[in-house]
Amino acid sequence: MRALVFTRPSTVELLEVADPRPADGEVLVKVRAVGICGSELHGIRDSGFRRPPLVMGHEFAGTTPDGRRVTANPLLSCGVCDQCRIGRDHLCRERAILGIHRPGAFAEYVAVPERALHPLPPAMSFETAALIEPLANGVHALNLARPAPGARIAVLGAGTIGLVCLLVARQLTDQVVVCDLSAERLAVAERLGATAVTTELHGEFDVVVDAVGAAATHRMSVQHLRPGGTAVWVGLLSTDAAFDGQQIVREEKHVVGSYCYTAAEFAQAVTLAGEVALDWSTTFDLADGATIFGELMAGRQDVVKALLRPWGEE
Repeated sequence: MRALVFTRPSTVELLEVADPRPADGEVLVKVRAVGICGSELHGIRDSGFRRPPLVMGHEFAGTTPDGRRVTANPLLSCGVCDQCRIGRDHLCRERAILGIHRPGAFAEYVAVPERALHPLPPAMSFETAALIEPLANGVHALNLARPAPGARIAVLGAGTIGLVCLLVARQLTDQVVVCDLSAERLAVAERLGATAVTTELHGEFDVVVDAVGAAATHRMSVQHLRPGGTAVWVGLLSTDAAFDGQQIVREEKHVVGSYCYTAAEFAQAVTLAGEVALDWSTTFDLADGATIFGELMAGRQDVVKALLRPWGEE
């Protein structure tokens, strides 16, 4: 089959690879749409968390051999460790993620444990379904923030994760400001219901979601919190914390890391995907994937979310 393979730092290539062979309890899913995640764009610059050769791709939807339309929770937990036993399966000590620890969906087919599959509503497109995984990240981030009704929320970054955090936040409050440097992405945020959009954040907020993860946005997320407020860090761009630790102490501000989602939150995102606007992706053929990867890594801004289609128009 054809697959887009991470072969060396900063490089993905379209190659012919062996078809996956499902193990016991697994299903071969024909991939109909798969999203390029920002973590993949940053993560392949060196061989760290992801090690080549690797077929990445963890945001996807497709069909099973018996005709079911499905998406999958790519985070596979053991179910028996201390974290799994208390419902924090996303922090499983033995977790494995499709597209990171085992082959993912930048391919015509991907092998997926049956237990990870979720059926799609009949009217939901594969393109919408490929955004369920990012949406689940937004659900988890806002669950960690626990904003009160009417809370003032700021979202730093209007990429995919920032936009899904906006969509989830708008379910909770009508006061959501989105900050980004891209006019194109801010226009999408405004269309999706942001109360205000800006290139420079002002004022203070009950919750600030950092969907970028740069040193500057880490600092900004803390600076613009009210006393006792909560910053939720979702972005992974930098390891530099960069905030004023004394401000954390003196004003009892909270900084919370947000990683993936629980199994329950992923299921919640499947339902929510049918109720919010997830129509801002751009679809390309898998054959163009290496080019699109390169353009996005170089800073292309007119595509907020790139999806790859392994089978073309069907």
